[in-house]
Amino acid sequence: MSEWIEVCPLAALDEEDVMRFDHAGRSFAVYRIGDEVFASDGLCTHEQVHLCDGLVMDGVIECPKHNGRFDVRTGRALGAPVCVNLGTYPAKVDGGRILIQP
Repeated sequence: MSEWIEVCPLAALDEEDVMRFDHAGRSFAVYRIGDEVFASDGLCTHEQVHLCDGLVMDGVIECPKHNGRFDVRTGRALGAPVCVNLGTYPAKVDGGRILIQP
């Protein structure tokens, strides 16, 4: 398994929000739901749009282009136009900092 990578301080990401994180040539979306954090592929599986420009509500990210929706906890596609799930990655808060394991 790969190593944990530091993303940012927890305080830099508001609750019910998403941010883009690029690492090793890949783009990730990092989400905060309450005090929990989650990470997924950063591009929508429908048309490769960055999810960081989308809206997060009730644990669901909505793609800004065609309103495809994904569960941020599982990456599950929640209906048309998206039908391919997002890849998800372990994420945690340690010492007030968000870490992911890509």
